[in-house]
Amino acid sequence: MTRPPGPSVRTRLALSYALFLMLAGALLLAVVWVFLLRYVPDSAITTRGGFVPNRSDLVRAFAPAAAAAMVFLLVFGLVGGWFLAGRMLVPLERIGEAARAAADGSLSHRVRMPGWQDEFREVADTFDVMLERLEDHVAQQRRFAANASHELRTPLATSQTLLEVARSDPNGTDRELVERLHAVNARAIAVTEALLLLSRADARSFDPETVDLSLLAEEAAEQLLEMAERRGITLEVTGVPAEVHGSPALLSRLVENLIQNAIVHNSGDGGWVVVRLSSGPRGSTLEVENTGEVISPALVRTLAEPFRRGTDRLREHRGDHVGAGLGLAIVRSIVAAHDGTLDLRPRTAGGLIATVRLPRTG
Repeated sequence: MTRPPGPSVRTRLALSYALFLMLAGALLLAVVWVFLLRYVPDSAITTRGGFVPNRSDLVRAFAPAAAAAMVFLLVFGLVGGWFLAGRMLVPLERIGEAARAAADGSLSHRVRMPGWQDEFREVADTFDVMLERLEDHVAQQRRFAANASHELRTPLATSQTLLEVARSDPNGTDRELVERLHAVNARAIAVTEALLLLSRADARSFDPETVDLSLLAEEAAEQLLEMAERRGITLEVTGVPAEVHGSPALLSRLVENLIQNAIVHNSGDGGWVVVRLSSGPRGSTLEVENTGEVISPALVRTLAEPFRRGTDRLREHRGDHVGAGLGLAIVRSIVAAHDGTLDLRPRTAGGLIATVRLPRTG
């Protein structure tokens, strides 16, 4: 519903200043009447020294001056209030300009309020932080949309190419074509399911329940044990029960993604993966450590971005694992949806340590 336009804040402040001055003037006049004029007799006063004004004489002489003073206070209050209000509202005008620029799509504009650290400066700094986070979020979503479009388009284009080659080559083997199409479609399905899960985590569309991370870790380790054994990797789960409040499906996918990522991006035969769980008064911690190639700290900071695949960002599937490049991105979104933190640290000898801290209650 559209509201009718009203007086500006500057006008209302100026009127408030003027009314305050007039009220103060009226209070002074009342003080003069109560403590001075009312004690002067209204009858004629005769003295040997000459004429002495009575109450009526004083009122007739004082009333015009008092009225003039009240008019002066009104004008002075309006003019001075208008000027002071304008000076005081300059910070709000700067914040309004930044808000209008952001509404027009310019998220790079900042208030950068100068001066002392006061209430306006605090609001401006908070607004700048909000714009910075919003700009980063929009940029991240744009990169994600571009990468997702590319990732979903590539399998379809590959399938189309394979079909065209098969149609033009009568001597091609159907078995080879089926295997290649199966791998391409499996990758497309993995990307689509990962994108749907990522969207669900970002939207926080789940009903929280009490979940034990240790049980989820044991179930994920049991499911992935065969994959680890085929690669010659030792998988171990240690720790105590770690209860948190969240979505069982999302948390199960979080644990599974971390362990699967640790198995796939490992050193191969002789490598190991250790899953540790701990619990405290404020929440629970899940730590997944694995051997592997040496990773630079700069690269570690980008591993949780969508469509990153380990140290070499491999595009193909690794044996029995079809990578979508969204494993750690999904983990980060699930952790954020549960108000937790994700910490990725490279091991000096090679490999990665992924630490997830989740609060006991959401």
